[in-house]
Amino acid sequence: MDAYKVLIKPHLTEKSMNSIDQKNELTFVVLRTANKTQIKSAFESLYDVKVMRVNTQILNGQKLAYIKLSEDDSAEDIAVKMGVF
Repeated sequence: MDAYKVLIKPHLTEKSMNSIDQKNELTFVVLRTANKTQIKSAFESLYDVKVMRVNTQILNGQKLAYIKLSEDDSAEDIAVKMGVF
């Protein structure tokens, strides 16, 4: 499956911005039919980082993925590359 179809867009809220700094975690709106393994492989292939875990939640009809990165990689660096800051 195409990585750009799995990861639709970053989900930017105050909570997700705090989790970038505090938990080294990024939040994305993802394809509703994508599973955790597909989300993990799509994110690792696009950003060349190691993902520790993926948690998902369906909120207001959208599927959110909370992507926790390894300690070797920085969520803040990826957020800067995406243009979040």
